[in-house]
Parts: sequence; C-alpha cells; structure tokens
Amino acid sequence: MTGPTMPDDGEGVANLLHRIGQLVRSDEQDGDLYPAQWSALRYLARANRFSRNPMALTRYLGTTRGTTSQTLIALERKGYIRRLPSPLDKRSVTLELTEAGAAKLNADPIAQVADAVEQALGAETGKARELLSRLLAHLIALNDGRLFGQCHTCRHFRRGERAKTGELHTCGLLNVGLSDADSELICVEQER
Repeated sequence: MTGPTMPDDGEGVANLLHRIGQLVRSDEQDGDLYPAQWSALRYLARANRFSRNPMALTRYLGTTRGTTSQTLIALERKGYIRRLPSPLDKRSVTLELTEAGAAKLNADPIAQVADAVEQALGAETGKARELLSRLLAHLIALNDGRLFGQCHTCRHFRRGERAKTGELHTCGLLNVGLSDADSELICVEQER
C-alpha cells in the first residue's frame, strides 16, 4: 500500500523542505543545545566582524529581540559565546565564539545533513545549492529581509583595492579593509 502522492509543484517542494527541516531540528534537540542555539553558533562562526552583534543575529534568525536575547544568555551560560565591547560602537557588543563554542560546532548535526546531500545528489549538489539560494533570496525579498551573503558577492565589495590598513580588499559601503578570509564571511550589509 502506498501513501498519498506529493504534488509535483511548489507545494510539493515546500513540503519536502519542511520535512527536511523537521528532521534537522529533531537531530538538533539531542544534546545540550536547542535548534535556535545551533543556528546562532553557526551564524557566529560564519559572520564577519560587522555582523557579529545581537541585532544582526536577530535579523538573520528572523526572530524577536527577546528570543535572540534568551538564546545568547543560554549560550553564554554554557560557555559557548562571549560578549565584548564593540570596537565600532562602545554602546553595543560584539559576539564571539569561545573555544568551547568552536569545538561544539565540530559535533554540529548539520554535518550529517551535508553528508546526506552529497551522497544523494552527488554532482548535482552545486545545482541544488544554486536553486535553493535563488529560492531563499526570493523568500527574503518577499519578507523585506536581508540576504546575509558572503562579502565577495556584494555590490559594495572592491576586490584588490588595498585599504589603508593593508588588507587586500575594501568594503565600499563601510570604507574598511577586508582580507581574503573576511571576503568569505557573511555580512548583514550584503547587497547582491
């Protein structure tokens, strides 16, 4: 006996994405972190120095400031993050992973999903990433959100323009130097 067939349209894809998300969240709840806490750790590991603050994290997660605050309090209590005075604005804080937080990401349940993607899709993994990136950008645009893309894909990124500080690249929006490593990180200010 077979179950109902899934529609071969947007609804079918949406249901598949939802089911995959459920499986990931289920794996994330096995241990000392909740899904929102895993998402915050992943974000902080990938975010550039301009984007490691509570407001940018709130925008990225699409949650409220209160939810983000509770997530950060829990991560700080567990020793996975620390808050430091922002070098850009003394009224705000910069969030930083601790060694324990970085080590925790070595056991990230998302790695199992990444392996499954590569095994199931093989050479089509790049195409799937491209299609899902387009879908994500469309959904974010519908909701007036931010993409949080990598610096090197931003319209403000200036490759090879040495900044006064000696970095290889420049952010034209913030007028700051960027290293090659910086250019691979995600940014709250990114615009395609």
